Amino acid sequence: MARIWDAFLTERDKKVFGAAGYGREAELKGRPALLVIDVNFGFVGDRPEEILDSILKFPNSCGAEGWQAMERLVPVLEAARGKGLPIFYTTGDQEHPFLDRHSWGVKNKRVDQWRKTSEDTHLQSNDIPDLIAPKPGEVCITKKKPSAFFGTPLSQYLITLGVDQLLCCGTTTSGCVRGTVIDAFSFGYRVAVIEDCTFDRGQASHAINLFDMDQKYCNVMSSQRIIEYVEGLSADLFPDWAEAVVSCVG
Repeated sequence: MARIWDAFLTERDKKVFGAAGYGREAELKGRPALLVIDVNFGFVGDRPEEILDSILKFPNSCGAEGWQAMERLVPVLEAARGKGLPIFYTTGDQEHPFLDRHSWGVKNKRVDQWRKTSEDTHLQSNDIPDLIAPKPGEVCITKKKPSAFFGTPLSQYLITLGVDQLLCCGTTTSGCVRGTVIDAFSFGYRVAVIEDCTFDRGQASHAINLFDMDQKYCNVMSSQRIIEYVEGLSADLFPDWAEAVVSCVG
């Protein structure tokens, strides 16, 4: 089966990874949670448009590909909610912009524009679009660094719920998704990345990072396969979580 990264691999690469034994698909099992990483207006812009137009307003935007990924994420969210799975989101935290600027600004000359509000819609960069926004009771974690685990309570929440598997998606593939996946792997979680719900501003970096993660740290799987897996789960894996979410809605 052709994969998105095939066009970027040399014949040598294919032979080396094949001979080394990497890339075996791990069995999905256990108690999964869905983790949606940094899908906010800062990374998708305020409308689906070509990336070079979108980054004029939102320097971090991945353009229309982010909106396409969000559309494919909708049925994944529906399946996860239908089975009562814990759903976590992350987005940026810019509480201390002076200190943050001196961290991220080392490598990006437009860092001062990351907090820009869209003049047309008055949407903040860290806001999550309504299309895939958290429902009452679902958790949105703010973070300052690429990994969803670094300096956040995510590990504590996953331990509390007895989660041992993460279904990850979002952006960027080469940055926050990869950083989160490697930390999750390091903490002993079994991980799947939802390929068509994950995106990046760079086509080559997107493809190669998916390849590298799939070879060593996780399964990279289509949203359809993830939906089929979730729909096959028991509906009572997280009764306490489901009760807590219902109480928030009520």
